[in-house]
Amino acid sequence: MSLLVLSYPSISQNDFNWIQKIRAKHDVLHYKIVAPHFTIVFAVDDMSRKDFIKHVKNKIKGFTKSSFVLRSAAVVKDAFSEHTHVFLVPDQGYSEIVKLHDTLYSGQLASELRPDIPFIPHITVGNSINPQFCRTLADDLNRQSITIKGRIEKLDVVQYENNRIKIIEQIKLV
Repeated sequence: MSLLVLSYPSISQNDFNWIQKIRAKHDVLHYKIVAPHFTIVFAVDDMSRKDFIKHVKNKIKGFTKSSFVLRSAAVVKDAFSEHTHVFLVPDQGYSEIVKLHDTLYSGQLASELRPDIPFIPHITVGNSINPQFCRTLADDLNRQSITIKGRIEKLDVVQYENNRIKIIEQIKLV
């Protein structure tokens, strides 16, 4: 069992449907497991649920709801597998998500941070073992002049086990 912190962003229903249409076709790894989201803290395996939730609640004090705009797709090689991903990346709101991520990876979670893997705030829309396929998908998306406005209003502490995500606590940002 792993614990993570995700943010399911508030976006319009049309934008959600557009993302899901792409994911249904191209996100073979995640589409059936989890809705569109930003991963703020990646899988942590050696911390109790109680301590993890307490850590998250303590660290996010002072963080408020934040807006973002997704305008581009980027191709990123997975650090742990042979897959390459297509990410929708915010150009507005990027720094707020990075600061939230970095703050949560301090204190008890400092040893979980992988400084060798850059953190790129994103919503995954596709993946493949063929990097050229991902490049083509990203190019196609970028030709569409994407503009998806949204807000991060809450964080979800989730449990991941047996290819299932279960929300165990929702923490609203002020």
